[in-house]
Amino acid sequence: MKNYILVLLLLPTILSSQKIDNLASFRDMGTSNYFRLNYDNDFFAASDKNYTQGYSFEYVNNGLAKNPINYIFIKPKANHFTYGLALEHIGYTPSDFVSPDIQIDDRPFAAAIYLKSFVTATDTITKSRLSQSLSLGIIGPGAFGREMQTAIHKLIENKTPGGWDNQIQNDPVFNYKIGYEKQVFNFKDIANLQAITSFQLGTLFTNASVGFNTTVGLLDNPFSRNNTPSKFKFYAFVQPTVNIVGFDATLQGGIFTNDNPHTISSKNIERLTAQVDYGLILKYRKLYLEYTRTTITKEFISGNSANWGGFKAGFLFN
Repeated sequence: MKNYILVLLLLPTILSSQKIDNLASFRDMGTSNYFRLNYDNDFFAASDKNYTQGYSFEYVNNGLAKNPINYIFIKPKANHFTYGLALEHIGYTPSDFVSPDIQIDDRPFAAAIYLKSFVTATDTITKSRLSQSLSLGIIGPGAFGREMQTAIHKLIENKTPGGWDNQIQNDPVFNYKIGYEKQVFNFKDIANLQAITSFQLGTLFTNASVGFNTTVGLLDNPFSRNNTPSKFKFYAFVQPTVNIVGFDATLQGGIFTNDNPHTISSKNIERLTAQVDYGLILKYRKLYLEYTRTTITKEFISGNSANWGGFKAGFLFN
């Protein structure tokens, strides 16, 4: 199986998706200097399984243009760039997270933490946007998924997780992602439509996606830099995608480690999934607030569809 995975990592796929998506155009902050907190939890969907929690601390600043990792990214022709760093943490559990026993027909416990360097390039002439990121970190006990979920459940007086001894073992995370958006319709900054494609390749996720996003309301145009942050903006968004899955370490285990107590075999991975994200975004002066919900079809043959929600809160520095 490991040889098969290595082949997948070398495939020249050109499309992807992931759980925490801070680079979508409808989430553009309209500035090159900001901080934003992203938090996901299936609690918002009255659930406690599959993708159970994720969070990131995102920092964007012009000074990060000097980050040496930026030199490996593609340099498109564009008239506006943003440079950032994010610390991200994601966790997964099976349906019965209390039992200490391995859930044979369910997903394994898994957690990953990584530092992500990213850059976005916006072309206001062609109304297009290229985003790229490189994530470096670890999946496994070193990502403290057990400690995080146990502490949260103790805080909210929920059941204590009992199966983290069976989690995916330590393995390095090295992931590259590139995404492209093209605006195909905009009506007076009240409604717009973007076609989207992206690609992700690495030791955590290798997958591909294609879809679109649309927003309706009092909008900022993410493909124009003439926005005025002081104005009130409030809009709804929806983003459906179809995903082609090559490799998922949270299900199959890492590339270099073979002693995982439980994994989902390659033949039982669903190679085609569908996902829809939707929610509301409010911007006022230097404040950014978002509430989002997500539904994804089952990711392995014996699994089920999953739902989660989240919020984002950001603050502009200028």
